[in-house]
Amino acid sequence: MTFDFNMMNIFLLALFLAAGVWTVLTSRLLISAIGLAVTSIMLTILLFLMKAPLAGVFELSVCAGLITVVFISTISLTKPVEKSEVLQLKMKRLKRFVFLPLLLFLAAWVLFAKPLHLTNPAQVPVEQTTLQHVLWFARRFDLIGQILIILTGVFGVIVLFKTKTGQAEKQDNER
Repeated sequence: MTFDFNMMNIFLLALFLAAGVWTVLTSRLLISAIGLAVTSIMLTILLFLMKAPLAGVFELSVCAGLITVVFISTISLTKPVEKSEVLQLKMKRLKRFVFLPLLLFLAAWVLFAKPLHLTNPAQVPVEQTTLQHVLWFARRFDLIGQILIILTGVFGVIVLFKTKTGQAEKQDNER
C-alpha cells in the first residue's frame, strides 16, 4: 500500500473532519477553543495544498491565532457553570438544532443541483488578473467560505451575549 497524494488528502480531510467534530461535541469551552484552533490549522494545511496561500495565511493568522486568543481570554473571564445547568443548556441546545439535518440536506441538494462554476486562476490571461477579478470570479468559493466564517462568528457572539443577558436578568429577578 503506497501513500500517494490522494491518500494524504483523504487523511488530512479525515483529520479536519475529526477536529471539527471534536470541537463541536466537546462540553468544555477551553478544549473546544483549542479544538477550533486545531481545525483552523488543518484547514490552513488544506488551503496551502489547494494552492490558495492567501486564504491559508488569513486562516492561520486570524482564525487559528487571533480568534483562539480572543476565545481563550474570554473563557478565562467567565465563571464556571454547575452540572445541572450544563444538562439544561445541552437539552435546550439540542432542541434548538432539531432542524439542522434538514438544513444540511437542503444545502447539499442546492450545491449538487447547481454546481459552482469556478475558474482556475492559472487559466486566466495575465491582463485580467486584478485583485477584483481574482476575488469575485476566480476565488468565489474562498469568498463564500470567509463570509460563512464571519457569519458564524457573529452568530456565536449573539448567542453568547443573549445567554449572558438572559442569565443576568434571571439573577436580577431572583433578588
